[in-house]
Amino acid sequence: MSATAPPPRLALRHITKRYPSVVANDDVSLSVAPGEIHAVLGENGAGKSTLMKIIYGAVKPDSGEMLFEGRPFFAKNPRDARSHGISMVFQHFSLFDTLSVAENIWLGLDQSIRLDQVREQIAATAEKFGLPLEADRPVHTLSVGERQRVEIMRSLLTQPKLLILDEPTSVLTPQAVDKLFATLRQLAASGCSILYISHKLDEIRSLCTNCTVLRGGRVTGKVDPREESNASLSRLMIGAEPPLLLHRDAKLGAVALDVKQLTLKSDAMFGTNLDHISLHVREGEIVGIAGVSGNGQQELLAALSGENPRAPSQSVQLFGADIASAPPNRRRSLGLFFVPEERLGRGAVPVHSLAMNNLLTRHHELASRNALAWVSPARSRSLAKDIIARFNVKAGGDSAAAKSLSGGNLQKYIVGREISAKPKVLIVAQPTWGVDVGAAAQIRAELLKLRDEGCAVLVVSEELEELFELCDRMHVIAKGKLSPSIATRDASVELIGEWMSGLWTTSVAAESTTA
Repeated sequence: MSATAPPPRLALRHITKRYPSVVANDDVSLSVAPGEIHAVLGENGAGKSTLMKIIYGAVKPDSGEMLFEGRPFFAKNPRDARSHGISMVFQHFSLFDTLSVAENIWLGLDQSIRLDQVREQIAATAEKFGLPLEADRPVHTLSVGERQRVEIMRSLLTQPKLLILDEPTSVLTPQAVDKLFATLRQLAASGCSILYISHKLDEIRSLCTNCTVLRGGRVTGKVDPREESNASLSRLMIGAEPPLLLHRDAKLGAVALDVKQLTLKSDAMFGTNLDHISLHVREGEIVGIAGVSGNGQQELLAALSGENPRAPSQSVQLFGADIASAPPNRRRSLGLFFVPEERLGRGAVPVHSLAMNNLLTRHHELASRNALAWVSPARSRSLAKDIIARFNVKAGGDSAAAKSLSGGNLQKYIVGREISAKPKVLIVAQPTWGVDVGAAAQIRAELLKLRDEGCAVLVVSEELEELFELCDRMHVIAKGKLSPSIATRDASVELIGEWMSGLWTTSVAAESTTA
């Protein structure tokens, strides 16, 4: 007599979740076996994150059934989910800024474990899986990539039966992604089931053995991604293949942004000091900065955007004018606009409407033309509607709160808000973080269009594919130092990967450097 097959680790049957302006999940069913790595694929706003939050107990469904290891189960809350062996790494992080890395991880573990034991586990796991973390560092000093490592570490230490990963590699380097995938395969081989959300089709085809595709909250396909192409997966996800980018040769103008020997001590205890940073960006070109998260990107962006006005005199210049100590408003008035890596909190106020969020960077042009210069609500709403339409943002209108949008749609809105300001210089951090393939292609096309119109664009990204697709030249930042620039056509993933470890030499790099 043959042995009975074990039940699925997770089975969802006819899950439906409605919100006032949208049906996020509409009669969704899927099944995940023990030891299976199962992808959930869909465009921004397709309902992926809502479905994962239902499994994790953060959202209650309106109808449907969930079985965990063959038994009916709905988690009352995330703590209940964790007690049953379900762990989740969110796309938008759930960390306490004022606590340390170890304290944040400790909150998600069995409280019988001492904090010093947690520190030891962090050190051992970091070394094993290639996720470097400083256990006593306050979370508010971490970059986005480093915060993502904290979330991943916290999940790994719970030894989950079901691990949910929402865009886990969006700000990881290729080397870190390879190590993470090795970790996930080890977990799956030991019996852990993994639900994997990503917009990176190559990753899904490489890692996952099954894939459920969502579009508009409904299941539109169930496939083995190993037997699909990027084009076929894209058609299932968005109904079409993403358009090819048209990258013309750069027509260089004057030097717009010029950074000269910028040396700046970080004002954070665990920050990275900037060490003689020099770069320039001309009108009509896109320059990229690659690097492992936490190597000075935050500090450099703060100095360039005006968030940190402590840069030495003449070290940051805009069209020849010294802006090293100028505040953000002054820089915007001169034509420099900025897209931060943090969508909620820096790029947008979560509880404010999209129209109100326009005031963060566009308030001067939205003011009524009278002596009081009050902001015109009608103009702000009109601008919000224009951005929503132009960038195909899925939102409940201009009055929708920023926090109500999916991560990808909020990213499109923030990028659209800054691009539509017609900047002379645009600095963008992680332009397509957590954005689906169609939306990523649109954002990149808009950046190329802006560059072709004469704007100087500086892109800071941890996605090498993005930098190779967008940039005319690239630098690498490592431990607060900046490599020489190299023409993208002369660069390779392997070379940039080496430079990320600080292994560049001026003599070798200069052979491929463009002025």
